[in-house]
Amino acid sequence: MPYQLVFTDDYMRRALRFLKRHPELKAQYAKTLALLEANPHHPSLRLHALSGRLAGLHSVSINLSYRITLELLIRDQQVIPINVGDHDTHRSVSSRIAALTDSS
Repeated sequence: MPYQLVFTDDYMRRALRFLKRHPELKAQYAKTLALLEANPHHPSLRLHALSGRLAGLHSVSINLSYRITLELLIRDQQVIPINVGDHDTHRSVSSRIAALTDSS
């Protein structure tokens, strides 16, 4: 059974910015999303759970340098992309998430 990709407005802005900076990755990015929708556990995606400040999220690879961070809701067959970029991009998102949770 295929999964449903659920795109937030924030993610769409990040994805458009990412593709504008890296137009050479457009085909790989599209292939990653298609595989993610068909089978998030496909070996080439290298799906893995994240730890630390990003605990509760997962990551899949676009290539060796870039990845998509996502929320994977197996029960509801939904995949919610959170961010796209390199590992440094995801560290900065981790810092923003920590700041938000510390202030509440």
